[in-house]
Amino acid sequence: MNDFVKHAESAPKGYVAAEAAGLRWLAEPQVVPVVEVLAEEKNALHLERLDSVPPTPEAARELGRGLARLHDAGAEAFGWAPADPAYFGPLESPFAVETAPRTDFVEFWAEDRLRPLADSVTRVLGADGHDTVDEAIDLIADGAFDGISGQGTEEPSRVHGDLWSGNLLWTADGATLIDPAAHGGHRLEDLAMLSLFDAPHLEEIFEGYVAEHPLPRGWEQDLPAHLFFGLLAHVKLFGEAYVDQTVAMAEAVIARAEQLGF
Repeated sequence: MNDFVKHAESAPKGYVAAEAAGLRWLAEPQVVPVVEVLAEEKNALHLERLDSVPPTPEAARELGRGLARLHDAGAEAFGWAPADPAYFGPLESPFAVETAPRTDFVEFWAEDRLRPLADSVTRVLGADGHDTVDEAIDLIADGAFDGISGQGTEEPSRVHGDLWSGNLLWTADGATLIDPAAHGGHRLEDLAMLSLFDAPHLEEIFEGYVAEHPLPRGWEQDLPAHLFFGLLAHVKLFGEAYVDQTVAMAEAVIARAEQLGF
């Protein structure tokens, strides 16, 4: 089998191991295509070489069905990750994934991920922007998004964790997951990230997901709360270019929380 070598000479300690562990963990349930890890070195990862094809609506629906099955495979806890340290792109814990397990989603999402990241970019957000972001995080911490559309609470799902469109490779065997930030999280994390930069055939992905695992009416209105971390990470990595979008997302979180009675 031909391999693709992903070099990471300048990567921080444990980065390659974290990606390899994440890929293996996502592949474990055998419910959605995941690029195969062939070999792991200190500064390089040998992966199965895949040939890309144009995405199709049916492949997108099957991806949605597969993601639902992947999420349903579950995780040990919120914030649990298959490697320590864990990463979100180049961001290391605590800005990536805290591997200390949480039984409650809000502790993981608000206190382990969002608040430390927001506090680290206070100057970039500006005083007004940071106040709006803080208000949104407080509402998340109050439990507005524990469940979906204000209903119930979620159990930890097995999530890719960084599932923007660039981390999907469309092949003849279907959409294949690459470059994860895998952890135990909320199932809407992956669906939200797919919407961040408009994944191909997004509506068909959602259709497939809901056909496999039905979601409460209005679930898509919850997505800003789960996009929030990805945008804050972009502020951390790329600066002011993402501030307006991040503050607008915080305002959407606040508005949705008000609709849900918080």
